[in-house]
Formats: sequence, C-alpha cells, structure tokens
Amino acid sequence: MRYILFAFLIISINAFGQKGIIRGTVIEDANGEPLFGVTVQIKGTTTGAITDFDGKFEIQTTPGTYDLQASFVSFQTVTISGLQVSADETTLIDQISLKEDVELLEEVVVTAEVINTTEAAMITVKRKSANLIDGISAASFRKIGDSDAASAAKRITGVSIEGGKYVYVRGLGDRYTKTLLNGMEIPGLDPDRNTLQMDIFPTNVLSNIVVAKTFTADLPADFTGGLVNIETQDVPDIKTTTAQIGMGFNPQMHFNSDFLTYEGGKTDWLGFDDGTRKLHISDAQVTDVQNAYILNPSSEQGMIYKQQLDGFNKQLGATKKSSFMNYNLGFATGNQKDISLGTLGYNFAFTYRSSSEFYDDALFSRYLIDQNQSQLVLAEEQIGSYGVRNVLLGGMAGFALKRDNSKYRINILRLQNGESKAGFFNSETTEAIGTDVDAIQSNLEYSQKSMTNLLLSGEYFLDKWILNWRFSPTRSSINDPDIRFTKYEVLPNGGEYEIGTGNSGLPQRIWRELNEINYSSRLDAKREYEISGRDANIKFGVGATFKNRDFIIRQFDLDVNQNDFDGSFNELMEEENLWPNEDANFHVAQYVGGNVNQFDASTSNYSIYASNEFIPLENLKAIVGLRAEAYSQFYTGQNQSGVVLNNEEVINEFNLFPTGNFTYSLSQSQNVRFAYTKTIARYSFKEASFIEYYDPLTGRTFLGSLSPIEDNQGNQIWDGNIRSTLINNFDLRWERFGDRGQILSVSGFYKKFNDPIEIVQISGADNNFQPQNVGDATVYGAELEIRQSLGVLNPAISDLFLSGNTTWSVSQITMTNQEFEARQRSARTNENVSRERELQGQAPYIINAGLSYDGVSKGLELGLYYNVQGPTLTYTGGVNGIPDVYSVPFSSVNFSANKTFGENEKMRLTLKVNNILNDKREWEYQSFGVEDRPFEARSIGTTVNVGFRYSFN
Repeated sequence: MRYILFAFLIISINAFGQKGIIRGTVIEDANGEPLFGVTVQIKGTTTGAITDFDGKFEIQTTPGTYDLQASFVSFQTVTISGLQVSADETTLIDQISLKEDVELLEEVVVTAEVINTTEAAMITVKRKSANLIDGISAASFRKIGDSDAASAAKRITGVSIEGGKYVYVRGLGDRYTKTLLNGMEIPGLDPDRNTLQMDIFPTNVLSNIVVAKTFTADLPADFTGGLVNIETQDVPDIKTTTAQIGMGFNPQMHFNSDFLTYEGGKTDWLGFDDGTRKLHISDAQVTDVQNAYILNPSSEQGMIYKQQLDGFNKQLGATKKSSFMNYNLGFATGNQKDISLGTLGYNFAFTYRSSSEFYDDALFSRYLIDQNQSQLVLAEEQIGSYGVRNVLLGGMAGFALKRDNSKYRINILRLQNGESKAGFFNSETTEAIGTDVDAIQSNLEYSQKSMTNLLLSGEYFLDKWILNWRFSPTRSSINDPDIRFTKYEVLPNGGEYEIGTGNSGLPQRIWRELNEINYSSRLDAKREYEISGRDANIKFGVGATFKNRDFIIRQFDLDVNQNDFDGSFNELMEEENLWPNEDANFHVAQYVGGNVNQFDASTSNYSIYASNEFIPLENLKAIVGLRAEAYSQFYTGQNQSGVVLNNEEVINEFNLFPTGNFTYSLSQSQNVRFAYTKTIARYSFKEASFIEYYDPLTGRTFLGSLSPIEDNQGNQIWDGNIRSTLINNFDLRWERFGDRGQILSVSGFYKKFNDPIEIVQISGADNNFQPQNVGDATVYGAELEIRQSLGVLNPAISDLFLSGNTTWSVSQITMTNQEFEARQRSARTNENVSRERELQGQAPYIINAGLSYDGVSKGLELGLYYNVQGPTLTYTGGVNGIPDVYSVPFSSVNFSANKTFGENEKMRLTLKVNNILNDKREWEYQSFGVEDRPFEARSIGTTVNVGFRYSFN
C-alpha cells in the first residue's frame, strides 16, 4: 500500500510540475488601449484570471487543448478556440480585442492560429488615433523576424533608413527628425544629431516602434518630419533567448590588397584606443615649450621637450593591407519571474559589429564662378583612396517591477564605437586661389565615441488617474586622438618635394576631445472623464532637460626648417630629422595657440504642456493642446577677435507651441484627418559656437555660427546671431485601412519656415562652411502611401504586396537682403537673380517602392525595394564666386529574403543585397548657364549580407 501511495505522490508532484502557462493581452477595439478587469478563463472550468492595468493576464493549467473566453461588462464576449498548452512552456496570445456590446450581439469565436497572426492593437491605435501615427509592435517583430530596430523601422510607411542606422521621416533630414528612447530624449553616439542609431537594438527586447507624423503637446516640439519613439519591453510576455551572426561582402571593399590602414592600438577591435595615440603633453607643458628653438637640449625644459617629442607616434603614411569582410554578432535574452514584491521582468542584449569600407578614386573638389569665364573654374581637387574600419560594441540591461497598481523600471544602455581612416590623395590647387600647385597628401585618423544612458521611471494607476515620472542621465564622449595630416608639394622638375610652401601648408597633429552630460526628466498626469457621455481624457505635465559640453581641439604644426625630402611620409619622424640633431629638418610641437576651439557650453530647456482628447461630435475625435518651452544657452570660450566669454548667455528663447489634430471617421476603415501644429528646429552645440572644425579628409572647415562673416568687399553677410527655426504645419489626409496591414492614403501638406537654418559656403574663406539663418521659406506638396495585396487581381497571389510612398514637394525660400545682393554681385551675363530659391535639404520628390512576398505562414519573406530622392540643395553658395551644391539622385535597389525553418521555426536565415545597380554617391556644383561640375563622388559598390539567427525557446 505504501508503494502505491508513494507512486501516487510522485505522479502528483510530476503532474504539478508539468503545467503550462497562458499569457496574453486584452485591448479595447475602439481605441487599442488595454482593458483592466477583464475576466479571462478556460471555458467550462473555473480556472482563469483578471487582467491588470496593462491588460495582461496569466493562467496556469495542465497541458491540453482549450477554448479561452474573455468577458467584460458591456463588452462582447470573445472565445479563442483550439488553444494548445504544452508542459513547462508559455502559450502567448498577442492581443484579444473586445468591442462594446451595444446591440447585445452573440459572442465572437476565433481560432488561436488567426489571433496570433494579427496585430490588432497597433492597427487599432493607428486607425483610431486623433493624431497621425504609424508603427510596428512586438507582435510583428515575432512574426516577421527582423533582427534589429533599423530593419524593422523600414517597414513603417514613410520611413527611410540613412546609412543603415539613422531614421528619416518623409525625406526630411536629421534637423527635422527626432528619436526618443522610452519616451526620453537621449543623445546618440553623435550628440550633435537629433536621431539615435537604431541598428543597435535587437527586436526581441523591444515593445514597439511608434512614429508620430504630427505633433501633440505631450511630445518635444523640435521635430517636423516625424518623431520616432523606441520602446523597450519592461516585463516580457515570454522567455526569449536568441543568438545571431552575420557576414557582409562587397567585392570593391573586402579582401582588397589595396586597402589603406595604419598601425593602431591593441584594443581597436573593441572600439577604443589603448593609449597608443595618447597626447603625452599637458596643457601647461605645451605653453612651456612653445619656444623650443632657443632651448638648451641639456636643460630641464629641453629634456622635457625631447621626451615629449619622442612621445609622438612616428607613422605618418598609410600602409596597404588586405581587408576583411563585415561581420556581426548578437545575443539577447529576456523573461519574467514572480517574486514576493510582484512580477520582475528583465532584458539583456549584446551586439558587436565590425565593418570595412574602401573607396578608390574618391573625389573632393572645389569650383568657383568667374564672370569672365564660360564655365566654372577649378580651384582645388583631391583624387585618391581611403579605407575605413568601424567597430560598434553595444550592451543593454533592463529590469522592471510590476505590482498591483504600479510599475517601476530601470534601463542601462552602453555604446562604444571606434573608427579608423587612412587615405592617400593626389591634390591640385590652381591659380584661381593663388598658385598652381601639385601635391600628395596622407591622412591618418581615429575617432572613438561612447555613450552611457540610464533610465529610471515609475508609473501609477489610481482609479481614473495615471501618473508617470521619468529621469534619464546620459554621458557621451567623442575623442579624436592624433589626427595626422601631411602634405608634400611636388615640384615641377619631378622627384623633389617641399613642405610648408605654396598651398601645401605644414603637417599637422590634432587631438579633439568632447565630453557631454545630459539630464532629462519629465512628470506626466492623465485623467479620464466623460463629455456628453463620450470618453475623454486630459493630460498635462512638465519637463526639464539640461546639457553641458566641454570641447577642445589641440593642434600642433611640424615646423619645417629645410626642404630636402624624398616623398616618404614616415621620413619626417625619423630620429635623425628630429631636434636637437644639428642636421634636423624641423622642430616638432609648435602649438597653435589662441584657441577658439575650446569651449564649455550648457543648455537648459524647461517645458510645460496641457492637452485634451475628446469627441466633440459623433465620429469626430480631437486632440488640442498647448506646449511652452523656455530654452537658453550659456557659453564660455574665446571668439575669433580674442574676446573671452565667461558663462555668457548667448541664446534665450521662449516659445508657445499650439497643436490641433482632428480625425473624422467616414467608416470603420476610413478617416479624414486635419492638423495644425507649430514646431521648432534648433541648432546643435557645435553650430552655436565659435569653433573652426577642420576635416583633413575633405579639406573642409566647419565654422560655428556665432562668428560674424563679411564678404570680400567688407559687407557683413552674417551677424553671428543664430535663431531657431519656427515651423507652422498644416496637414490634410484621407486614409483607408485594410486587413494584413493594407493601407491607401493621400495627403497634402503646407509648411511655413521662419528663419530656417542652412549650411552656407563662406565667401572669402577657402572651403569653409557655416550654419546661418537664411530668410523665410515655404514647403508644400502631396504624399501618396499604399500597401496593397495583389490578391485583388487573383486570390492565388494574395501574399504578394505592392507598397510605395511617394512625396512631391515645392520649396521656396525668400532670401535675406544680404544674400540677395551678394548673388546679384556674382551674377553672370544674362542671369536674372530671383529673390526666391529652393530650401536646403528639401528634395523635390522622394520615391519609395517595393514588391514583397509575405509568406509568414510558410516561413518565407521576399522583397525588392527601390528608393530615389530628387536633386537636393546640400550647401548654399551663390555669393562671391561660390556655386550652390546639389546632391545627384541615387537610385537604390535592394533585395531581402528571410526564411525560418527547423523545429518551431527556431532558425532564421536572411539574405540582403544592397545597391544592386551599383550606383554612386555624388554631389555637384550647379550655377547659371554652365555645365555641372563635381563636388564629391565615391563608389560604394554592391554589398551582399547573410545572417543566421537561432532562438533557444
């Protein structure tokens, strides 16, 4: 008997341990919002659960096949049939959508297979939202299988990805697009950009990616094209663990024995320098040794100087070495656990990427307008090759604690990036800017960037109130240690070289250092109520963002005494050529003083807003609101005249941003939208400064906008007073939604820009560029969006989809008096200078088109995509002999394929082919009555990427 009891006990324990879990989310069909208090139970039993404030539920039961029922007072009951539960596994139901039961309809029955291949919540939110949004959710991530956020975002209508990582919306560039992480503004690896690098986020740690295409008062006001919010999961619905590997091959760039590089440090493969490129001279020591010519070599200062001189890396010229192909690795895991305090969720992600690029016959040139010549005149040209090696290392850890009426989360993100460049160029300058000089040039560069972000947040659900607070500090840095620029003048008799004469200049060693800290915080409150029996809610909140940046450039010139060189760049740092040898050709470390490239700046932005979402009439939804932002910047540094500013306020702005979004529902699937909003585009720290930032690769210098500029006749063409751009936006849109993500929409838009900021070529300064306000502008146009199944032609091809997003726009800017008069002075014969011109950065047309096969049920996805952007004004010229620069349309044709296979489709193979047409990236000078001439050109080749991902769950 005891053996029977023992066996029964073992069987019981085993059965208890063999239970499975059902998890899911219940949403309201009318608005896509989670429903609290819904009863979800296994039909015919008492086993069930009640949804929490996130609409989430969890049921534990023995393995088997069940019907699951969701019911709520005044809502139609939904039953999900054929739900399979396996032992020790979690069965996930992405969304159960409940409709209000106003007509006492019978219950709705759907199969588990159908409900898990839909994306009800996101589609409903897009259709019912009063403002224009788009997005993609975790349900689609699981179904489609994109590995990172950049790949997933390309599926959102109107979104394009620049360089495989930065998001542009409606074709508008970085100044008019903004990226948030978990609703908070954080700087990326380049803190001067508005957009965050998106390819670092694995999709299995994301909850959704939402793009707001019109502004509402609870959002930051500094965007116009679109605002992208990347939301990470707080409490994962199921346990996920994935690993992935990828390889990329470009015949032009990889396994190329002509690839240019140079000897770096032992930790370059981790994205940072190990000290090999460190500057071994303190700022105080630099001052002591500026007069090294008169130092006694045996003196204390002389010995210090010699020690410092020996500390400079001796390599100045690039070497050739075969390049390896691109590769990447990734790992991510997440789950939830029940603990005494509530439910604990966690996410961890790691990514590593290494890439090599090689550009042969790269071209950088400069042309001028000569009113006495029939064509543009060449001033300077560089033709050569350069190699780039880039490493990205990223890690993320997130924890969330969910209790009965509250949720807390902490998220940590760390990015480390290192990029080395090595180039060799043949250079020519002409009599147009002085003397006719041929030269050879070597460039060695390294840049390391890092970013560490922490997010702390809390959310509270109190009856009809929702309170939310967030605090997010970020530390960023960019260090460019030991940029080496060396240029020899090639003498006409051949075989002889000079330095420091003509236009060759002295060899340079440059160290740049940027450190920035960012504190961002916000507090929001939402209150639900009713107006005339219709649901409504009011939101209000406050926010504050504080940034501080330290920046310095330390530059040393190699001061040459003689000219007797063989053209080998490394000879300059050979021991016999260095001080204090009697036959030394030059002395090193002549520090360039009077440093306008050192500053300490800070900004603060305080905001307050209120908005009201309500239904004033049947089928009409509205969100109206008002946001106020007070923005100021303080600056410590020196301007070009030697005047020192000590924490002086250089910018102080206060702006109100009204917003009104209205949606009229013609039917369940059709809407008409109208919106008026006011937004802003601001300048970066780098733009609002006095710096002179030189790029040795292109030979171009960036000037901070706080420096006034005069033309060759002494007329002031820029006063140094930069202002933010205020934009009034009007949008009208008709849209029709279908199943499986189908959509057809037609939009019209009108935007009025006050004081737009453009990058302008500076007259009278060689290859200098500066951000300036350039007058007022308008942009108007139309947009067509479509994603349509070809099943309308034949049901047999219902898995084929035609997608497209096409924008036509007309931009017009009214020039300032200074620019208009300067263009008139530079006008050619018979040229009639108009007061209006195109707006910089606004393409006349953008075409995105694709043909895809959506065979998710078969584990196969295929897509062929085309993108082109019309010629776009990139740099504004037109004054004192400087032509405008336009981009040349780049026809991008890309192919992608995804295939899942194996048990439970745990394995996924991807294939991507980029730039199938092998088009080039080109920019050209354009001017009246002359042929276009090249400004910059490089061939990027065709890249084939193969990836494999394995899911352990």
